[in-house]
Amino acid sequence: MHEFELIKNYFSKIAKKNKSALNLNDDVFFDKKRGVVISVDTYNIGTHFYDFKSPDLVIKKILRSSISDLICKGVKPKFYFISGSGNKKTFTKNNLYKISNSLKSEQNKFNVDLCGGDTTFSNKLSFTITSMGYSNKIIYRNKAKLNDDIYVTGNLGDSYLGLSLLKNRVDIKKKDKLFFINKYYKPELPINLTKYLLKFANSSIDVSDGLIDDLSKMINRQKLSYHLFANRIPVSKKLSNLIKKQRVNKINLITNGDDYQVLFTAAFNKARIIQNASKTTGIKITKIGKIITGKDRSLIFDEKGKQIQAKSKGYIHQF
Repeated sequence: MHEFELIKNYFSKIAKKNKSALNLNDDVFFDKKRGVVISVDTYNIGTHFYDFKSPDLVIKKILRSSISDLICKGVKPKFYFISGSGNKKTFTKNNLYKISNSLKSEQNKFNVDLCGGDTTFSNKLSFTITSMGYSNKIIYRNKAKLNDDIYVTGNLGDSYLGLSLLKNRVDIKKKDKLFFINKYYKPELPINLTKYLLKFANSSIDVSDGLIDDLSKMINRQKLSYHLFANRIPVSKKLSNLIKKQRVNKINLITNGDDYQVLFTAAFNKARIIQNASKTTGIKITKIGKIITGKDRSLIFDEKGKQIQAKSKGYIHQF
């Protein structure tokens, strides 16, 4: 089963009376009356992070990917709870010391506070993080409008290349390796954009499972499709140079996820407001496509207007 089949078949009905659950079809729980926004994420070794050789970096990645669920909703994260399952090999004193120091550093960077959690013994290493923030308004999924422009913050693809390097699937110059690996472990979250997003975004999601998969999730219950333009999708200078030198297919590098940038739609008349928000915050925001009628197929085009296909649509949660 796909994750959405699982949710629909077994859990949607029992959450139906709870409006704050948002039909179990969004990144967060949102209690509008109390102004509370909550997100829960679980991370398993081998699936959500490659290994545990650098526990200080792994915990940074986990916390950042968790609070990105709130950021893409236009909400600043305030508190988090963390639960960990491991054993004496993974939860050594040295590893726990590194985890503690990293969390302290992340708290200072993103102005969030640890509030609790749980620890259990397990031979399978995993972490669960609950993130919480306050707001009386959020940006939902499934609120995109016909003819909306599609935007994304930051750059895509660096993280996937970093993971590929950790898995020894690619070989590049040593001076560039650290850059991409750091992008995998420490995604740059557009947290300063949260207060502006509510002014122009109609619908939003964070790019976690992959650009195409997450875009499909964002409009999954609407009779809409999309056109994406591959040449407009933003990449870093280092990745752009690599694509040119090694003649790598760009679309296959930028659709695999772990970017944790904000993907959103907005009306065409919001373009100037979006540009001003980008300049004010220093956060890169790029228009990459358009929402079209669901009567037409979702398509991706190259710089010549030719239709292209992506080998990967992103990470699919299958059970």
